[in-house]
This record gives sequence, structure tokens and C-alpha cells, in this order.
Amino acid sequence: MPQIGWSEILVIVVLTIIIIGPKDIPVVLRKVGSWIGSFKRYINNIQKELSVFERENLISNEDTKLKNKSEKKESEVDLNDDKKK
Repeated sequence: MPQIGWSEILVIVVLTIIIIGPKDIPVVLRKVGSWIGSFKRYINNIQKELSVFERENLISNEDTKLKNKSEKKESEVDLNDDKKK
């Protein structure tokens, strides 16, 4: 990951003041902060949906395994009953 030093930050600040102007910087910073907040909320929602999906998938897999085991046990019991007759 690239590292930004103090000289690079100073260049960015100076260019920002020249391009945007000192009066509009607070407005632009608020807008950028709003965008970052929206992006973070979007990412958090995606993470929550994925974790819910993963949990549901795990539960359904466990249910399937349990059903298969119980069916196998039932068939074994049926086979044992047939042998006794």
C-alpha cells in the first residue's frame, strides 16, 4: 500500500486551495464526508446481507446433513426389522 508523506499532503492541500478556493473548501469537505458516509453504510449493508446469507446457508446445510443421517438410521432400523422376521 502506498504511503503518503507530509510533502505529498502539503502539495494536495495547496492544489486544493488553488483549484477549489478557500471559500468553497468547507462545502466540498462536507460533500466528500457525506459520500464517504454513504459508501460506508452501503458496504456495511452488504456485509450484513452476506453474513445473513452465510448463516442461512450453514443452517440449511446442517439441516440437510441431519435429515440424511436420520433417513439412514431409519433405513438401518427397517433393515434390522426385516432380518428379524
